[in-house]
Amino acid sequence: MSRPGAEPATPYLRVDVGRLRQNITTTAERAAAAGVALRPHAKTHKSPDVARLQLEAGAVGLTVATIGEAEVFVEHGVEDVFVAYPLWLSEQAVRRLRDLAERADLTIGVDSADSAQRAGRLLAGTGVAVLVEVDSGQHRTGAAPADAGRVAAAAAEAGLTVRGVFTFPGHGYSPDAKASAAADEATALTAAVAAFRDAGLEPDVVSGGSTPTLAHTHTDELTEVRPGVYLFGDAQQWELGVMGPETIALTCRATVVSHAGGHLVLDSGSKALGADRAPYATGWGRLPDHPDARVVQLSEHHAVVDLAGAALPALGSQVGVVPNHVCAAVNLADDLWADDGSSLVRWPVAARGRNS
Repeated sequence: MSRPGAEPATPYLRVDVGRLRQNITTTAERAAAAGVALRPHAKTHKSPDVARLQLEAGAVGLTVATIGEAEVFVEHGVEDVFVAYPLWLSEQAVRRLRDLAERADLTIGVDSADSAQRAGRLLAGTGVAVLVEVDSGQHRTGAAPADAGRVAAAAAEAGLTVRGVFTFPGHGYSPDAKASAAADEATALTAAVAAFRDAGLEPDVVSGGSTPTLAHTHTDELTEVRPGVYLFGDAQQWELGVMGPETIALTCRATVVSHAGGHLVLDSGSKALGADRAPYATGWGRLPDHPDARVVQLSEHHAVVDLAGAALPALGSQVGVVPNHVCAAVNLADDLWADDGSSLVRWPVAARGRNS
């Protein structure tokens, strides 16, 4: 963390620290009331400063997407990290995981007997543990729930500590699918736990959850949840009705550079906001101060906004833009600028670009 300084040039990502802390606290309290552990996904923020706030609020550790992200957070003192990805291990990856396991409690994902056996050959005895991923409906990665016991048994026979099972209900990112995706998650995890027990194994960890499905999550089998976007929010969560603009803690500060064509043109293009646009999204970003406005055109360095009839802010003035997908926007920034109401403090995005 750096000392307060002058406001950076636009475009930059500003974090409302009060909203951030409230979002972190609310979700931590929800998890505690449900009797489940909270292991937030740090790919959303990639920031040791933000991770510290999550851990201080009761998170048991962090979820990450890559070995590189794990390395950054362990270097900054995080002691418990889960790489939630079915890794296929190279020699380089094995060296890095062995090093991490000497400094932190480390778990990785597997989703096939082949990957489990390979991980066992290369990592048995190092302290690296595994969770078996099952597919609960997103159809991206994960074994069939009924096969979870077979994969877990292969990992155990290969000499690995098998901690349990996890899934990601990613198909909940749809306006009408939040509750049904949470139900799918519960069904998949229940079947996976049964498969573990049929194989003579008892899962200590049953992990799931996402920001859109969190309010609908069934906790009968779950022992932990791994939401990521909840702490910042983004335009996707706004569109899905999961978070209102009054709770969104991260915006891209942008300068009005043109009124060409009667539109608002900003200096925050895809290289600041990211280029993601889900099928249900009504634009490439939204403006908290103008709820009916939409970013209707996005190029590398410009965003064109339709203000839906509202008066155009003056040339040279600044506005806040909520990115569609905050994880992608953060990965484009060197720093987050934390605004506590009296000063701006630079929080480095230390895990930016650590994609392997």
